[in-house]
Amino acid sequence: MSIAIMRKALTGVSGVPVTAYDGGGEVEPRITAKVYARVAAAGIHNIVAAGNTGEFYALTPQEIRIVHEAAVAGVDGQAPVTAAVGRSLREAIGMAKDAAAIGASAVMSHQPVDPFAAPSAQIDYFCNLADASALPLVAYVRAEGFSVAEIVRLANHGNIAGIKFATTDLMLLSRAIPAADPNGALFVCGLAESWAPTFTAAGARGFTSGLVNVAPKLSLAVQDSLEKGDFAAARAIVGKLEPFERMRTKFRNGANVTVVKEAVTYSGLDVGPVRVPGLPQLDQQDREELHRLLRGWEAEGDIQTQQDRQAVKAAG
Repeated sequence: MSIAIMRKALTGVSGVPVTAYDGGGEVEPRITAKVYARVAAAGIHNIVAAGNTGEFYALTPQEIRIVHEAAVAGVDGQAPVTAAVGRSLREAIGMAKDAAAIGASAVMSHQPVDPFAAPSAQIDYFCNLADASALPLVAYVRAEGFSVAEIVRLANHGNIAGIKFATTDLMLLSRAIPAADPNGALFVCGLAESWAPTFTAAGARGFTSGLVNVAPKLSLAVQDSLEKGDFAAARAIVGKLEPFERMRTKFRNGANVTVVKEAVTYSGLDVGPVRVPGLPQLDQQDREELHRLLRGWEAEGDIQTQQDRQAVKAAG
């Protein structure tokens, strides 16, 4: 996929599906592919395989490849598949080559997790990976401490399609966007629907979402409102999502994927628990609270009905 087409996709919603496990705790590619197929069928613009909501750091490199393959199979050409890569630079380059070989459209690099990482060297990591990748790269920036010049250097790299900006340093974002080449990387809100209106006001386009696993209509409604410049409508939808997103932040985000997986299981696909160190399962009180919220969305036509869920189960 050309870098221009990838940048266009990034202006929409970048959905991050969950990874399904079987009863023995192994990656279940058939159900994982079904999760990706549902997200693609909903019209999500870019689909990220093995992102944080897909438990990247709990997967082995071999399992990451299984997830990438399941994503390509499940999406079946309906949207770009951006394969998440990371760990050491050498591992990330190897994963990027594998992603190209199995038919991914782009790669997204998780920011390296290293207690001794220097900001300028982290930018080098992204740029070196982009140099080595045959596919366009999305750089996932999560840490604080970068300078405007460092972010601009990243944005101006010829093979970097976008920067998934996932910190609340809006001063850095609002200074880096006008300083970067306007024909360079697209700045994308990496903090999901809740932050999308604020990031859009600062000049970012598009946002990432774990909500697409269960309520893609709401994600797309936020994106449509922001594209139209209707911030009031976007904020109203974000307010509706607030209980779901707040529940995900419990335990310093330790329940983030857990809430999404419980919601997906409620929708008719049993995707198994979250691997440690994430919270494996919600307690009964939180599960009941989540189900009440989902029933409310269901009544308003925002997610699948009980009849739809039964059909999903019957289809296996």
